[in-house]
Amino acid sequence: MPALQLLVYPITDHEFDSASMVDNAKGYFLETEEMRWFFDHYARAPEDFADWRMSPMRAPELAGLPAAVVITAEYDPLRDQGEAYAQRLRDAGVPTHGLRGDGLFHGFFGMHPFVPPAQDAWDLAIGALRAALEMR
Repeated sequence: MPALQLLVYPITDHEFDSASMVDNAKGYFLETEEMRWFFDHYARAPEDFADWRMSPMRAPELAGLPAAVVITAEYDPLRDQGEAYAQRLRDAGVPTHGLRGDGLFHGFFGMHPFVPPAQDAWDLAIGALRAALEMR
């Protein structure tokens, strides 16, 4: 079992109707049409995304999974998926810390040396990873 789920703007469902997919469809680095392209090239057929291993939000149960850190960006088509997954984890009793990069876009995490607000997400992720590895 992994020591930690460190999820940075995770893809957790095959969907294009959430508010973040619609509101952030264009102009914020990652666009919804690009997500469609990625999905089209990731699976053999659209039906594959019904499987919880491709769309973790569709898993019947999340209890017993490792603790999670879920980092999302305000201006990201994937924001709602990541935040919904974090909430499902919490509801299942999985210790979960969520952080939304307010005012930030998909891709900000690796830009922490140049985008000061991204430093909080970086520090959270590195701290959680260190703690999880020290417990092993």
